[in-house]
Amino acid sequence: MATSLGSGWRWGSDGRQAPPKIMPTVEELQSRVQETLDLLSPRELSHFRVLLKTVDERPRVSPVRLELEGDSKAGLARLLAQHYYLPAVSRVLVKVLQQLRRADLLPRWQSAEDDDRREIPRKILKRSYDCVDGELDCYDLSGKRKAFLMCVEKNRPGAHRDVMLMTEWLGQCQFEHTSCIDPNKMELLGKISSFRDGLNEIKDDVGCCLVTLMSHGEKGFIKMKDGERVSLEDIFEMFNNKNCPALQEKPKIFIIQACRGEKRDNGVETDDEPMESDDVSEKRRLPTFSDYFIIYPTQADHVALRHPRTGSVMIEAMAEVFKQHGNKWHIADFFTKVNNRVVHTEFHLHEEPIKVSLVMESTLTKSVYF
Repeated sequence: MATSLGSGWRWGSDGRQAPPKIMPTVEELQSRVQETLDLLSPRELSHFRVLLKTVDERPRVSPVRLELEGDSKAGLARLLAQHYYLPAVSRVLVKVLQQLRRADLLPRWQSAEDDDRREIPRKILKRSYDCVDGELDCYDLSGKRKAFLMCVEKNRPGAHRDVMLMTEWLGQCQFEHTSCIDPNKMELLGKISSFRDGLNEIKDDVGCCLVTLMSHGEKGFIKMKDGERVSLEDIFEMFNNKNCPALQEKPKIFIIQACRGEKRDNGVETDDEPMESDDVSEKRRLPTFSDYFIIYPTQADHVALRHPRTGSVMIEAMAEVFKQHGNKWHIADFFTKVNNRVVHTEFHLHEEPIKVSLVMESTLTKSVYF
């Protein structure tokens, strides 16, 4: 049997040098993987996805990507080809097929695994996870988790259910929350200022801050019960590293449930080297705005969706995803899953189809796990 050396040249049993075997392209590898997947039953395919999450000590395909992109055979084959290459994909497939008791499919990948035990070109090895030293750190949320919950219920049918769902979610995530229902502009600014000042008073005990604002809105503003406008930027600024030192290097989460304009998206039909820095001994500096995570219920300039009976689309999706998966995901992954649910749900407004997509803005420097 031929063996391989680091140079990529192959040596046969007769001692003669043979030309190197050409590595298959990602498309070719994907096609080979899909040929195997096509031979699996729906039940075996479902079990395949489960096993893929645990077959490696550190799986290269995240559970989120596997769920969002690996629901079809083609999508699953593409993920394997893009993230494993050869010979890793052979090794993984052999492990999974062994557990599925599909000995009939093993030879094609066992031979490939033996045949491809050689150095992979440097170009192929350059993947993002190969260039990262360890996992992204997590914020320490052992301190108090404080939340501010504002909702305008007046003239917003279904808003009472949003309050109920958000209150339940905050409790499940171990937040102590301050409520502010149907305020006018001065009441909101007064209450949220007091909330911020309270954080600064217990500086060493704060682990995380979450602010939820649910109301009517327009670009850059939310509206109070009497129609007065409050700038979102002004609220974000209240909690920055200058105005709220208690939250320096701590996560500041903002959940905004409000329209951002009047545009409506009816959807479309589809077929199925580091910077140098001076060596200074002065105090460490931070950007004025850092460690923020802001989630909007719709694209800029567009309307948000709220059902008069079941409440806001985003809030309801949050509750459903949390009920199904709990708090096992980093907050960005959690809202990615929420967005997937929102994007693929059919909505109608005045008998016309309407689609929305959540928008995330982040300056987080670590992962947030509630």
